[in-house]
Amino acid sequence: MPTPPKRPEPGTPEYTWLYGESGEPTEDATRKRPMPAQDEPDATRVMPALGRPGAGPPGAPPPATQPGARPPGGPPPGGPPPGGPPPPGGRGPRFPRPKLRWLRWLPLLLAVWIVYLVAVPIIAFQRVTTIDDAFPTGDRPGDQDGTTYLVVGSDKADDLSAEQRKEMRTRTRASGLTDTIMLLHVGDGPNLLMSIPRDSWVDMPGHGRSKINSAVGRGGPALLVQTIEKNTGIRIDHYVELGFGSVINVVDAVGGVEVCPKRKMVDKRARLKIKKGCQDVDGMTALAYSRSRHANRFSDLGRVGQQREVVSAIGHKVLSPWTFVNPFRYWDVLMATARSVRVSDGTGPIDLARFGWGLMHVDGDNGLTCSVPVLNFEVDWDPRRSEKLFEHIRQDDTEGIPKSLCTKTGLPKSTTG
Repeated sequence: MPTPPKRPEPGTPEYTWLYGESGEPTEDATRKRPMPAQDEPDATRVMPALGRPGAGPPGAPPPATQPGARPPGGPPPGGPPPGGPPPPGGRGPRFPRPKLRWLRWLPLLLAVWIVYLVAVPIIAFQRVTTIDDAFPTGDRPGDQDGTTYLVVGSDKADDLSAEQRKEMRTRTRASGLTDTIMLLHVGDGPNLLMSIPRDSWVDMPGHGRSKINSAVGRGGPALLVQTIEKNTGIRIDHYVELGFGSVINVVDAVGGVEVCPKRKMVDKRARLKIKKGCQDVDGMTALAYSRSRHANRFSDLGRVGQQREVVSAIGHKVLSPWTFVNPFRYWDVLMATARSVRVSDGTGPIDLARFGWGLMHVDGDNGLTCSVPVLNFEVDWDPRRSEKLFEHIRQDDTEGIPKSLCTKTGLPKSTTG
């Protein structure tokens, strides 16, 4: 009878089923050990290791993990999932901060831009031609409230290119006639832009009764100033003369201006062909529109309204915010103006800035556009109505000017309908 196997001492692991009493593997090592009976003591069972899943028996080294694999029982690679709580004792997820380093340069850029806005007008003003003898000597009207500019558009074409002169059919030399004569009054009331028709018959000192557009050719700007002051009693504070090129180049520099003819206009002499209604035009068309009188049913009395329309439109575009934001347009506008402008001695950059601002505010509720009151198409001034209008200007009372005195053609409204 075989000797039964010796039971191990209590607390000693049982391995005799695998090695036998001699310590050598038995044939049962290749067979699955049967499960212990339910009534077998618990000490003979092999219990799984306590702790987290995958851990080995007590004292065994931790299992190796693959690079990038999640450790058993640990957080997923790369930290906690988005939106989850940060790990204990750790820092929350890092988000990229916006790079605002350029803000530190903002004060410097603003300073440079302000210097540019101030420097360009100073450079441009150095190119403006100054007239030393623009004002007459002798008796003149006394100082008056507000500021009055005499704006003259000459037929000078020296500032045009050869191609522009050919297209406009004009010569280099001026004939001495002035197509445009306007007074801009800036004061406490609404700004006033008043046209003086070029064919107006007036008393000209030293020349008797003559058309006012011949004054510059006979005696220069001083004679024109003297003639206007004598016939109106209004003191002229600044003289501003614009050549052909000032209109063409400035309009092109601001990208065109808007004009609103009430009917289709075709004028071969002025080289004008334009349709009815509001539209944007370039410099050549704007100049032709301001010069045309044969396509206007009121002839020269109607042309002065077109001139005021173009001048006002230029003022709006030149002083728009885009001019001051765009450095190239800012440079082109000021340089184009400087090349084609002549001003009286003593008219400085600030005076020209006020002049431009005044032109911008002469239409709608911001100002008034008128023509000297006349009696007929022969452009004889209406002595009663014109004197009342001149008195309002002398007193800087443009707000009190009635509509009956401020008409676009100078004719009574009953005449023009």
